[in-house]
Amino acid sequence: MSKLIFVNLPVTDLAPATAFYQAIGAAKNPQFSDDTASCMVFSDTIHVMLLTHDKFRQFTPKKIADAKTSSEVLICLSADSRDAVDDIVGKASGAGGSADPGPKQDFGFMYGRSFEDLDGHIWEVMWMDVEAATKAATAGA
Repeated sequence: MSKLIFVNLPVTDLAPATAFYQAIGAAKNPQFSDDTASCMVFSDTIHVMLLTHDKFRQFTPKKIADAKTSSEVLICLSADSRDAVDDIVGKASGAGGSADPGPKQDFGFMYGRSFEDLDGHIWEVMWMDVEAATKAATAGA
């Protein structure tokens, strides 16, 4: 069985945050959602739990970081193509997020961009031609 990942993110307003993630392609799983949390499914193995601040505080005694002014984590999703990278960043921007808070990365065999969600969490989206990357790595060895 594949391991699952659940990324837990604190959000200031659950409904708009849920709509944002739906706009970029995640599906809401109502089985694990309520008025304090939305379980957003990107794939069979990748889930994002959007949690109200009160709900998030139930899991940690630490202060919740303001992702608009500080950074604790960068999350990276893979994409199937360069066009798919541009598509998800475009959807994020169209849904109220910010496109490219970091510089675009284009190494030929690898292409990446990023977006910031409504709460300031930064997501990278990356495509890589694994065969070309392997050839590049072995040529440099």
